[in-house]
Amino acid sequence: MAKKPKFKITPIGGLGEIGKNMTLFEQGGQGFIIDCGIMFPANDMHGVDYIIPDYRWLEERNDIKLHGILFTHGHEDHIGAVQHVVQSFPDVPLYATPLTTGLLKVKLKNARLLDKVIINTFDAGDRIEVGPFNLESFHVCHSIPDCVGYGIHTPHGMVVHTGDYKFDNTPVHGRKTDYAKLASFAERGVTLLMADSTNSDKTGWTQSEAVIDGALDRVFRNAKGRIMIATFASLISRVQQVVYAAKKHKRKVCITGYTMSEYSKIARKLGYLDVDDDMLVDIGRAQTLPPHKVVFMVTGSQGEPSAVLGKLASGRHRQLDVRETDTIILSSHPIPGNEEMVYRTINRLIQRGADVIYDPIESVHVSGHARQEEMRLMLNLTQPKHLLPVHGEVRHLHLHAKLAVDNGIPRDNIVVIENGTTIEIDQKGIHVGERQPGGYVFVDGSGVGDVGPAVIRDREILARDGFMIVSVNIDQHTGKLIEEPRIVSRGFVYLRDAEDFLDQIRDNVTTLLHNNRSANGNRRIMVEDSLSKMIYSETKRRPMIFSIINEV
Repeated sequence: MAKKPKFKITPIGGLGEIGKNMTLFEQGGQGFIIDCGIMFPANDMHGVDYIIPDYRWLEERNDIKLHGILFTHGHEDHIGAVQHVVQSFPDVPLYATPLTTGLLKVKLKNARLLDKVIINTFDAGDRIEVGPFNLESFHVCHSIPDCVGYGIHTPHGMVVHTGDYKFDNTPVHGRKTDYAKLASFAERGVTLLMADSTNSDKTGWTQSEAVIDGALDRVFRNAKGRIMIATFASLISRVQQVVYAAKKHKRKVCITGYTMSEYSKIARKLGYLDVDDDMLVDIGRAQTLPPHKVVFMVTGSQGEPSAVLGKLASGRHRQLDVRETDTIILSSHPIPGNEEMVYRTINRLIQRGADVIYDPIESVHVSGHARQEEMRLMLNLTQPKHLLPVHGEVRHLHLHAKLAVDNGIPRDNIVVIENGTTIEIDQKGIHVGERQPGGYVFVDGSGVGDVGPAVIRDREILARDGFMIVSVNIDQHTGKLIEEPRIVSRGFVYLRDAEDFLDQIRDNVTTLLHNNRSANGNRRIMVEDSLSKMIYSETKRRPMIFSIINEV
C-alpha cells in the first residue's frame, strides 16, 4: 500500500498577533494559501503605514506550485496585502465570495493589477477545486457579509478552517452560521480544527449585531445636530444599520473617505447594501442640509491620523469641522496596540465640543468574533480530533487551548504554534515541524520591506530625543579650527533657550579638536562619542549626534 503524502500547514501571519492573517497549505509539492491580510502598526512604529506577512521564504521555494489564494472575507486583516502577494505570485488565481471579490477588485484596481489577476467567484456552501485540492466552503457570521470557512479534504481526514466567526442568530443580513455543514463535518470526521481565538479571554456569548440597532436608535433620537459615525471601511453591516437608523429618523447619509465610498458602491451593486438613491448625498450637499437632517459615515475608528476622524480631531479636514452640537460615534473596538491613538482622538474631539459616544458608553459596536461559549459550541459541532488555535495573540492561543482541554480534547492533541512553524499531518497524527524565518515587513509609502527594525529603532530615538548636527571647518594643513563649531538641533533643545548649554558643546568640540589635531580620519567619531557622553551626563538624553568635519 502506497504511503500517503504528508499534509503540511504553515501559518505565515495571524498567530501570535492580531492581523495579517495568511496560511500556506501544501502536500506533495502542491499548495494553496488562505487569506493575505495586513496589520496596523504599533505606536512606536513611526511612519509605517501598515505591516504585511513575511512570505519572502515562500518566494524562494522552487519545490512548490501554488494553485490558488482563497479568502474567508473582506476585512483588511484578511485581504489588505493582496496587491503585494499578487505581485510576488502573479500567475496564482484568487478565490472569493461575491462581496469579497468586489472588495478585492477595488484594491487591485487601485494598484493597477486588476487586469493581471484571475478571480474565481463562488458562493458560500460551494465545493471548490483548487488544483489537486478539494475544499467545501461554509457560511459563518462575522461583522461583514459573505464570510466563509473551509473544510479541506486531505488524505488524513478533514481540516476545518473557521475563518473569523461568531454564532449570531439575528444577523443584520439574515444568514446565520451554517450549523448543519459544521455538524456534517463531524459525521465524516475532523482530523484538525483551525479555529479563531480572538475573544478566547472573554466569557459567555458575543452579542448579536441586532443590539446595535437599539443603541443607534437611542443616539439618533437624542442627537440635536449632525451625527458622524466612524467605523472600518469594510464594515458593510454597520453601514447598513446606520442607513436604517437614518431613514427612521429622516436623515440623509453622506459616506466620506475614498475607500469606504468605493466599498459601499460595490456592496450596493451586489445587493449587500440596501439604500435608496435619495438617501445618499455627497459632502457638498450634506454641508447645506440642516444639522439634524444629516449623518456622516467616516473612516478613522482606530485613531489613524490620516483618516477622516483623525483629521477632524486635529482640525485638518478640508471640508468638515467639528461643531459643539455634533454627536460622534465610534462603532469599533480599539485593536490591541491602538488604544492610545483611539483615546487621544476621542479626547481631542471632546475638546472641540463634540459629544463622543463609544462602547461601553452605549452599545454602538459588538465584536465579530466568538467568545468562549461559542468556541465550545464550535468544538462540539465539529468534534475535532486535534485543535490548532489561530487568529490571536499568544495569550489568546493558549487560552483557547485551555478551553479545549476543559472541553474534552486531550492536551497532546492541541498544537499551539506561532508564525512560521509548520505542522505536519500523516497517518500517525500531527507533528510540529521546522520553523521558517520571518518577521514584520513594513510598508512605508511606496516602499515595501526597505524599512527594517534598525530604521524603526532610529525613528524611535529621533522621536524620543531628537538629533544634533555639529559642523566644523578645519585648516587641512595645521588642523586648527577656522571658526567656531556650528550647531543645528531638532527635537532635542530649543536653541534660543539653551545658549549656555550650546556654548558648553562648542567648548567641548573646540578643546577636543585642538588636542587631537593629527587624528586623521577619526575626528568625526571622536566628536560624536565625546558629545554623546557629555550630553547624556548633562541631560540624561541620547539624541542622535552627527558631526561634519570639513578640511579646507
